Amino acid sequence: MSTLRTARLTGLAYLALELAVVIAQALAAIGFLGLWRRDAPVAGAAIAGFGLMNAAAIMGSAAALATATAVSADPTLAPAGDAAATAQLLFEVSDHAWGVGAVFFGLWLIPMGVAGLASRRLPRLLGWLLVAGGLGYVASALVGYGWADAPVALVDGLSLVATVGELWMVGYLLTVGLRPPRDAVADIPADSARASSLPTPSVTHETSAS
Repeated sequence: MSTLRTARLTGLAYLALELAVVIAQALAAIGFLGLWRRDAPVAGAAIAGFGLMNAAAIMGSAAALATATAVSADPTLAPAGDAAATAQLLFEVSDHAWGVGAVFFGLWLIPMGVAGLASRRLPRLLGWLLVAGGLGYVASALVGYGWADAPVALVDGLSLVATVGELWMVGYLLTVGLRPPRDAVADIPADSARASSLPTPSVTHETSAS
């Protein structure tokens, strides 16, 4: 029974955390759609779509954890009455939901990097890191599930670039924000030139004879 109680408490903790991640991921997907709707509408829609699929993958993991905690609380729900084995199986389902979800974790980074590169509103290195990191994330899922006994270091290493890009992007948006649009920057010299070409009004002082 102690094993089931531990599984239930672990499942509840992870369930609460993953539900918070689902909410944050869904809001971030919609937020990025709004962020890029003017400069890169197609990329913004792709980011939102892939981001919502991220949330769906995590929600699948959360559903498996919720079922595991239910089985731990009521062992009669388990097939053949083996609650411990059933709970462990559901934890495996949760883990693999994250594993296959890496495809969409990567896919949403690619249009994000493309939008930054095309609009020049993010540093170019950051844009390329997001694209490369997204490809690495997708590759990690393909290698992890397509190559039997793939080295763990290789699978984990393929997502390292994505981690660097994501952390840089979040820090950049929170501290600096997007650069001004190109057309706004291009208008500044023109406006300055027009302002400098306007005649300067002269002020005349009239004196009255006393």
